[in-house]
Amino acid sequence: MATPAAPAGDNPYGLMAALEQGGTIAWTVFIILVIMSAASWYIMFTKLIEQQKILNQAKRARTQFWGTPTLKEGAAKLEKNSAYRQIVDDGLRAQDEHTKLLDPVDQHDWLLTSLNRSQGLVNSRLGNGLAVLATVGSTSPFVGLFGTVIGIYRALIKIGSAGQASIDAVAGPVGEALIMTALGLAVAVPAVLGYNWLIRRNKVVAEQLAAFSNDLHGYMVSGGALKPVVAGRAPAPALKTGSAAIAPNPKP
Repeated sequence: MATPAAPAGDNPYGLMAALEQGGTIAWTVFIILVIMSAASWYIMFTKLIEQQKILNQAKRARTQFWGTPTLKEGAAKLEKNSAYRQIVDDGLRAQDEHTKLLDPVDQHDWLLTSLNRSQGLVNSRLGNGLAVLATVGSTSPFVGLFGTVIGIYRALIKIGSAGQASIDAVAGPVGEALIMTALGLAVAVPAVLGYNWLIRRNKVVAEQLAAFSNDLHGYMVSGGALKPVVAGRAPAPALKTGSAAIAPNPKP
């Protein structure tokens, strides 16, 4: 009796057929790759949103912070959980703590250390999760290669059992091997591209944070003499660190 033909549109060498033929090992490799892919895409989207949020905060810091009469009022203009609000608050706190030191330390060094520490915490938070992307990008091709090796091994077993290398005997296992290779690459390529892209955006964020921190530090240690010029705005009056204004240093 002749074997009934496969229904139209049913691919006997597709993904599901390859997984069914591959058994437990093929399904395990497939599930691992799916988990790695889901983790990498989740990290890419969450980090992208986090980066964009800080980039938007940088725009508001440039346009709103430096136009206020006091640093505290400028900080109030920023979002409560803003990275830039954190830097300003840490700078003001360091300025207050400097007067309480029993062993005098130069105010310049004390403020610089505090601002650098605050900036480093933000950069560290932005780097969270990127190691997962790097791991997925470097290991997923080898996970797919493991499935490839198993598929080739099964093809060789079928050839040995049949005594000849017929297409019918090896088409399924070889197709399974190629599918696993393709899946490993499909997981790795987006992870590597996303990792490089996010690293580049993190560098932009870090540069903006460093510029703001440097401007704030220069203003606080110069008594208001050094202040960044915001494009499109007239020079604002000297800011105050508290209730008393910090007058610019007198010229000789």
